Amino acid sequence: MTKTISILGATGSVGRSTMALLEAAPEGAFAVEALVAGRDASALAAAARRLRAKVAVLADPSGLTALRAALASSGIEAAAGEAAVLEAASRPVDWTMAAIVGAAGLKPTLAALRHGGTLALANKEALVCAGAIVLREARGSGATLLPVDSEHNAIFQALDARDPAMIERIVITASGGPFRTATEAEMRAATPETALRHPVWSMGAKISIDSATMFNKGLELIEAARLFPVPEERLEVLVHPQSAVHGMVQYADGSLLAQLGSPDMRTPIAHALAWPERMKVEVPRLDLAALARLEFFAPDESRFPALRLARQALRAGQGATTILNAANELAVERFLSRRLGFLDIARVVEETMERLGNPDVSSLDAVLALDSEARAEAGRIAGRLGLAA
Repeated sequence: MTKTISILGATGSVGRSTMALLEAAPEGAFAVEALVAGRDASALAAAARRLRAKVAVLADPSGLTALRAALASSGIEAAAGEAAVLEAASRPVDWTMAAIVGAAGLKPTLAALRHGGTLALANKEALVCAGAIVLREARGSGATLLPVDSEHNAIFQALDARDPAMIERIVITASGGPFRTATEAEMRAATPETALRHPVWSMGAKISIDSATMFNKGLELIEAARLFPVPEERLEVLVHPQSAVHGMVQYADGSLLAQLGSPDMRTPIAHALAWPERMKVEVPRLDLAALARLEFFAPDESRFPALRLARQALRAGQGATTILNAANELAVERFLSRRLGFLDIARVVEETMERLGNPDVSSLDAVLALDSEARAEAGRIAGRLGLAA
């Protein structure tokens, strides 16, 4: 049977990998309902034509005229703006890729969950900002939530959750990013160009900077605590420069199960796309003999305080994790625009958390209000710490 598909975040790195899998699949295996992107009308239109999508939507309404022109005579509907994004996300399909980066992906993710089906979650910030709300929505609609981040997908593949008491620990691996062995002085002098040079993965700007600061592992730690049936103290992060082992689960009998693979996002996406079956994907196969060694190191939280801050927020509660995510997004934007130093990203997050505490966020409106408040506070702190524009 043909599986119907929507992709939220179609022109980002995860969206492009998802579309590559769809294009390589046998004719008739998939039918694309909606493609949603941020502001790149040309790339979105080209993708919609290739995949014969029913609707193509831009979040930025200023691109609607260009999108309509690019889709002229194609029969593909063009739309733009927040309401159009939410309408597209709400269309009933069998499988949705949720890959809009940051807190901006929260509303579309919830809209997609409400129609049931399977949601492949690449937007970790949705669980960080509003984990209880997202999980409640999934339970209420009967939706299946599948993790697509390479680490969480690896853990999902290795996890036997029938008896959580038998799970001793879950290990999330980290490449260490471009500054794994850098000195504090070298990181203080870091520019956006140096921070974006990830040694292994090819990712978007926000995720690449999060990798450089290790905030991506902090966010993944929070996501893992909300996805998997273990307490925070049984979640561990290990730096693994080869990026061959993506996640591990240690059991009470001493078994340590790991998922390995080449660092290619098509593998975890394909796992979610075919689940509970598997599909053939032409990705590079991992050559262990050529790799020769697998190294693991404890993260240095003095140089990379993001993990400490993430654990602190996770222990405090949902409000604190919402604040951490919002402050980090604001700080990364300031760094990329050269208005904040690299090491000040963590300082902005920590000070914002200290000032705002852990307010109650039991509703979506409360989450969005706190997100805005945290960004404003982080902006004031970043302005004090920041560089001349």
